[in-house]
Amino acid sequence: MTDLFEASGIHPPDAPLADRLRPRTLDEVVGQDHLLGEAGPIRRMVEAGRLGSMILWGPPGTGKTTIARLLAQASGYQFQQISAVFSGVADLKKAFEAARMRCAAGQSTLLFVDEIHRFNRAQQDGFLPFVEEGIVTLVGATTENPSFELNGALLSRSQVFVLKRLDDEALNQLLIRAEAQEEKPLPLTPEARQALLALADGDGRYLLTLSEVLFGLEPAEPLDVQALAGILQKRAPAYDKSREEHYNLISALHKSVRGSDPDAALYWLARMLNGGEDPLYLARRIVRMAVEDIGEADPLSLLVANAAKDAYDFLGSPEGELALAQAVVHLATAPKSVGVYEAFKAAKRAAAETGSLMPPAHIRNPPTKLMKSLGYGKGYQYDPDTPEGFSGANFFPDGMDRRTFYAPRGEGHEAKVRERLERWAALRAKMQADDGSSAEPLP
Repeated sequence: MTDLFEASGIHPPDAPLADRLRPRTLDEVVGQDHLLGEAGPIRRMVEAGRLGSMILWGPPGTGKTTIARLLAQASGYQFQQISAVFSGVADLKKAFEAARMRCAAGQSTLLFVDEIHRFNRAQQDGFLPFVEEGIVTLVGATTENPSFELNGALLSRSQVFVLKRLDDEALNQLLIRAEAQEEKPLPLTPEARQALLALADGDGRYLLTLSEVLFGLEPAEPLDVQALAGILQKRAPAYDKSREEHYNLISALHKSVRGSDPDAALYWLARMLNGGEDPLYLARRIVRMAVEDIGEADPLSLLVANAAKDAYDFLGSPEGELALAQAVVHLATAPKSVGVYEAFKAAKRAAAETGSLMPPAHIRNPPTKLMKSLGYGKGYQYDPDTPEGFSGANFFPDGMDRRTFYAPRGEGHEAKVRERLERWAALRAKMQADDGSSAEPLP
């Protein structure tokens, strides 16, 4: 329910600056033109006079609560807000009952649920009948990926709109409004003003909170970057090791290495370390990159990745983090090949299909006379002792045709490997032709 201050558009004199600058119309919301601009989907809903239930997903301080309030105002709905942090089943029942009474009186209700992802699955299911009957138009706000945190049934009845973190242009608009509200400029040099925008990290509310501190100062000279840093504490980056941001950033790091971009890879590595990620988790992922994306194109990469893990174990933070950085640069600049990765997947599929076939007799070990009498080891050639150092024997199971799993494309070290494989394939074909059999050459 709105209080008297909100209803009149007047804010208490001691209200925080962010509250006093809260937009009064959708046109005043900054940074979300893709949703609220002329062609934006939320704007079209308002103009059509029909609001649908929706989930507003975005970082903190991007306007989720404000948009919900303004939607109710613009559409003539009664705004009712609950928070999943402080509300339980009893609060939900009261909210739905009040909405049902309004509905009977011809008044629509916009029920805004802040941090909706904090409700458990059963509580989320409780919204469904009231949304389906049109008793409430649900607007949920979340900082977490709805795909992971919300019921599929609830998502199927709502549209998900993604709010963007505020860019420098949008943040600067907020500063200009704040200066107009306070009737004085921020006491900052141009460089310090830019540093303040960076410190806000896309969060408009946080930017205005910092600005309010600065407006309370009366320095003799505008503050420079160093003076600003001394006054305002650096904000911890938005990063949750157990949720979607974790997976987004590790994906960015892995794909930057795979894409041979050491600069981007170092940036994402630094972002994760600054966010408090476990360096040994990163070390494990770096080892995976070495075997998955580089493989035989640069066998040294696996040694470098393992050595980086050992170095971090030995040195700890922050010195050991440099070893991880070195490994990331080495992997990003190494030649890439998925030859071994793809070969092993293909071999596993073949093994699943032919898992009961026995090795050919000539490569079975004959530790007993009985085994020798059964032909175990008969005709086996010790390859290093042959003239070519290669016997050309068949090592696949009897009853299984020869298959090619590993087919290097010739990048880095694999160029030499491919030459050897092609030479051996030609020798095998010649030897088997001499024996009256056939062989499949390397593609």
